[in-house]
Amino acid sequence: MNTLEKFKNKDTGLLLQRLSIGILILFHGIANMNSNYSFIKSLLNGMGVPEFIAYLGFIGEIIAPILIILGFKARLASLVLAFFMLTAILMAHTADIFTLNQFGGWGIELAGLYLFGAIVIFLLGAGKYAVSTTSKWD
Repeated sequence: MNTLEKFKNKDTGLLLQRLSIGILILFHGIANMNSNYSFIKSLLNGMGVPEFIAYLGFIGEIIAPILIILGFKARLASLVLAFFMLTAILMAHTADIFTLNQFGGWGIELAGLYLFGAIVIFLLGAGKYAVSTTSKWD
């Protein structure tokens, strides 16, 4: 066994992926919750959508990340997160999709990281280091 084979561990990688995406988006969700979803409400108002819809962000930015972190129904929670991130991109960042930021990175690199990270969790599952491992949604 070569040196690199010793470090090959899919389940540890899946745990790190879940923790990275889950914890970072959870911080974002807590910040939105503390501001009473004011930015999201303003976006919805501009689109003629009722403000109360902003509170659904609690599901995508608080509940889903907690489930992803724990590894409980992580595939389902990551699907919810991916939907919320796609919605956020289309609502708030459409103009930035085909742009580069001031440092030469993708204009929506953070939102893209969350979106694609959630898709990876959906495709690969939670791994064995999870609260639940027996459901098809784990």
